[in-house]
Amino acid sequence: MNPVIKHILNNNIYQIIIMSTSASMTPLSKVMERLAEKGYEDELNIKKEGATIGASTTPIYQASDLTIVRSYRFEGESDPADMSILYAIETADGKKGFLLNAYGTYSDQDAEYYDSFILDVPIDEKAELEELGN
Repeated sequence: MNPVIKHILNNNIYQIIIMSTSASMTPLSKVMERLAEKGYEDELNIKKEGATIGASTTPIYQASDLTIVRSYRFEGESDPADMSILYAIETADGKKGFLLNAYGTYSDQDAEYYDSFILDVPIDEKAELEELGN
């Protein structure tokens, strides 16, 4: 069983499943593969005007059109640059996708709108996605 922490985001408390790059924990690539099998295969792209899913440029989703349904945090044992967070996301019109980013000082999202956008996405975690990290 992976350790779980409570995380507060936008006044909502939700669980983040902590992963590791050690042999005893599920690696990022495996969790992404399992998410893809469940339909979460297209990447969310956040821009100033909103977000898109996959290669499509439309529709443009606002934060209120999306829901974070599970979060996975990965921690490298020896390299802080291996720290990343993976969000499984669903849209109001039924599409599924993911958002992957480093976190902390290694985050590659410096734009102000990125942080404010992701903080505004509602959270409604699905318990059935927890098993993907085991």
